[in-house]
Amino acid sequence: MGRYLIFRLLKGLLTLFVSITITFFILRLMPADPVSIFVDPKMSAEVQQAIIKRFGLDKPISQQYFIFLKGLAKGDLGLSFKNQRPVMEVIMQKLPWTLLLLFIVVIISLLIGIPIGVIAATKRGYFLDKLINIGVVLGISVFVPFLAFGFLYVFAYYLKLFPTGGAYTPPPGKGISYYLDVAKHAVLPSLTLFTANIASIVLYTRNSMIDVLNEDYIRTAYSKGLKDKYVIKVHALKNAMIPTITVTGLMIGTMVGGAVMTETIFSWPGVGRLIYDSVAALDFPVLQGAFLILATSVIVMNIITDLVIAWLDPRIKVGG
Repeated sequence: MGRYLIFRLLKGLLTLFVSITITFFILRLMPADPVSIFVDPKMSAEVQQAIIKRFGLDKPISQQYFIFLKGLAKGDLGLSFKNQRPVMEVIMQKLPWTLLLLFIVVIISLLIGIPIGVIAATKRGYFLDKLINIGVVLGISVFVPFLAFGFLYVFAYYLKLFPTGGAYTPPPGKGISYYLDVAKHAVLPSLTLFTANIASIVLYTRNSMIDVLNEDYIRTAYSKGLKDKYVIKVHALKNAMIPTITVTGLMIGTMVGGAVMTETIFSWPGVGRLIYDSVAALDFPVLQGAFLILATSVIVMNIITDLVIAWLDPRIKVGG
């Protein structure tokens, strides 16, 4: 397990480095000039040059890249073009909101998706299984922005059950009232991401459970007179979880992309909304920092996923 962990950490660091490099140069190749955003033409030439020099935009791209890597090694992601605050400070202010959203969606998706997948597998070919499969197809095919606007119109505008946006009602309250207010605001964005991602968990759990239930050791367990619930819970479920855990790790990466649209539509003050605003403002340092944090989160979750799978199935080895 130790060798496997070292291998995955090295692979994750290499992936992170490649992601950082690609992000840095793609942003610089955009057909737009960030200088035009924060430099007023009415300023004197000396003031304009001083601002450009402060952000290091007077240097060649290759030199900017090495300066960025040097700062990154020290935990310094630079200054935001838009508000001239440290990038790490800006991101850390937004990151907890995105993590809250992802945590809610992943936990609820697993708690609901796995039992539904197991039921579909045990009722294979019956009406309930067919009904679940229809729901899975619809869930996989759904377009996240359309779903978000639909929930927004029905539950926020028409029924007025939930707020139309934001993470809390300003000014923020205190104590339990504040947390209840945040929970109420989180319902619609969480429901959007949940609906768009639970289908994959149901599908993989169902298919994996069907394969496991056809194994010889399961038939042996049934031949001993063991009850269905015991066989599924003790013998089948652990082995059937490997594809589900894998797709959950991949799903987190997908949700990161979906969070940009979802947070923007619901005005949720997370990293996704920050990315959207930073693209509009050509705020390269914030975009670099946001992509770095999100890439790190995805890589860490993939490593954790691999370790959980290796624990579930000790036969899994490096390169195996």
